[in-house]
Amino acid sequence: MTLVQLEYIVAIDTYRSFVTAADKCFVTQPTLSMQVQKLEELIGAKIFDRSKQPVSPTEIGTQIIAQSRIILQESGKIKELITSQQQDVLGELRIGVIPTVAPYLLPEVISAMLEKYPDLKLMIWEYNTEDIIQHLKTGVLDCGILATPLINANLTELPLYYENFVSYISKNSKLFKKKAIDAEDLTDENIWLLNEGHCMRNQVLNICRSTKNNRLQGLEYNTGSVETLVRMVDLNGGATLLPELAITELSAKQISKIRYFKSPEPVREISLVTHKNFIKKRMLNALKDEILEIIPKTMKQRKKKDIIGI
Repeated sequence: MTLVQLEYIVAIDTYRSFVTAADKCFVTQPTLSMQVQKLEELIGAKIFDRSKQPVSPTEIGTQIIAQSRIILQESGKIKELITSQQQDVLGELRIGVIPTVAPYLLPEVISAMLEKYPDLKLMIWEYNTEDIIQHLKTGVLDCGILATPLINANLTELPLYYENFVSYISKNSKLFKKKAIDAEDLTDENIWLLNEGHCMRNQVLNICRSTKNNRLQGLEYNTGSVETLVRMVDLNGGATLLPELAITELSAKQISKIRYFKSPEPVREISLVTHKNFIKKRMLNALKDEILEIIPKTMKQRKKKDIIGI
């Protein structure tokens, strides 16, 4: 049994395709298949059910793959321990980011990191919270940038900043004349929400303390885009809640529709999250420093803010 064979079965499980797994492992598909077959013959069990499409692990295969991920994680720490002792920031950092953070935070952070650390390879995916948690546990991702607290014993959270929720209100709403609002003011308002599965949807519902959804005159619209929420308010009325960093993308006319909440302001805590055994400390610290460099000072303070659970 070799680490290469374990890498192959983990890749197949991740991509659910022998062809894609071979491509990601930089080998031919026959080579990958042969090594998997050798491993199955060695252990005397089938790891994958090849009759299903996409390919899926057998019951015992699922357990073998889970253990393989642990073995690969632990073996990889030898190289990471050596790298962590070097002064340069180099290597590969695999990051998962929730979609309501990525477009407002990452472009500037990525640009700065690529310029400062030419030997660092960033691999970034937008996932929802549940997917990021799962990928951190299995080792597919090194770290995540997402709303916390998660309350998960297997994960370590490093809070970065506290981002206000702001209301975006149609000019036709009775709330438009208000300079600041309370959560209770939204009770009778039609609120546009993100799809199920987005943690920000849950936070907005927690703020409104209502199950009122995005139905207007028989319409139910599902979206994963903050920009679409803004557009829906502009064209169809009602209101929505936005993360404060999203305001930078709005026009002057749209800014006039923003209303802040009265103190204590509802905020979401955004953190860097890793598995508890994560050791790429130098890369993680570099990422943290670049994020904090662009975050306004007011967002770094927790005082007089109400952290909304997810």
